Amino acid sequence: MSPVGVDQRLRTRATELFGVDYPIVQTGMGWVAGPSLVTGTAEAGGLGILASATMTVDEMDAAIAEVQARTGRPFGVNLRPDAADLDDRARRLVDSGVRVASFAGPPPAPVVRRLRDGGVLVMPTVGARRHAEKMAELGADVVLCQGGEGGGHTGSIPTSLLLPQVLDAVDVPVIAAGGFHDGRGLAAALAWGADGVAMGTRFLLTAESKVPDTVKAVYLGTPVTGTVVSSSIDGKPQRVIRTRLVDSLESARLTRLARAAANAWRFRGLTGVSMAAMLREGLAMRRAQDLAWSQVAMAANAPMLTRAAMVDGDVDAGVLPAGQCVGVVDDLPTCAELIDRIVAEAVDALDRIAP
Repeated sequence: MSPVGVDQRLRTRATELFGVDYPIVQTGMGWVAGPSLVTGTAEAGGLGILASATMTVDEMDAAIAEVQARTGRPFGVNLRPDAADLDDRARRLVDSGVRVASFAGPPPAPVVRRLRDGGVLVMPTVGARRHAEKMAELGADVVLCQGGEGGGHTGSIPTSLLLPQVLDAVDVPVIAAGGFHDGRGLAAALAWGADGVAMGTRFLLTAESKVPDTVKAVYLGTPVTGTVVSSSIDGKPQRVIRTRLVDSLESARLTRLARAAANAWRFRGLTGVSMAAMLREGLAMRRAQDLAWSQVAMAANAPMLTRAAMVDGDVDAGVLPAGQCVGVVDDLPTCAELIDRIVAEAVDALDRIAP
């Protein structure tokens, strides 16, 4: 049953599947999407995604329990598809009754079956039409389609070109991501045929986000031309705010690898991953993505560079993942204020299309 007062044009296959009021997803940003942000999003009627890739299994369990203690509304958990303990994490999501498992890449088929059999919806992120087709064949319930404007790991195809391709390729609900930040964007995505939008940077810049205020100020002061897509952070294209550190990583190739190895070791200590498990993950990553060992070391390094900024507030020592929409965001509303505003703007835009 639709919630009272919700415009029926905002009811989609995704809202019905997720069990939420509005077709708005807050993405699972590492070190950012914790219980506070996820709860704020869920209580406001959207789907919050908890970022667990930077947590130990016990920390993930505690975070899930905290969200469930603070809200009875559905939410999701983001998992690393190449994590050594993925089977255990998937089992815990099923046992906890989490509604959605999201993945930044293709999850293994046995994990998809385990999650779906346990009542957990599977939502991988794709950046190409062929990837969407493969994920639908694998059994994904929903596909999150991210265009090149998005923050963090991203492809080169703009959302305006990628989204129609994905919509033509699959029959499952599609969530559009990459450049979305307001209600006009939501209305545009719905007009394309998407079932909702996902936003990372816009939710990072809210009151419930625990990112340090000094770091949020850097985001608010960044223009639309202030981001860059770099492969020097973890070996894969990633959109971040351009800083002196990013420029130095681009140029200092020899010292970059040494720094990557040191940070990878620190991340192992924080997450409690054993050396054997870390090597297994690296080997799986190398095989699945055809990476050199130097690129594997860089990939393991990336979480520490993000943590330095998002947790420690050290902009000079960390990286700042950001979508291009960072240049048009200028305030820090609560999640409820943001979602209410997006919904009102979307309804106004839809009224202009079809009064």
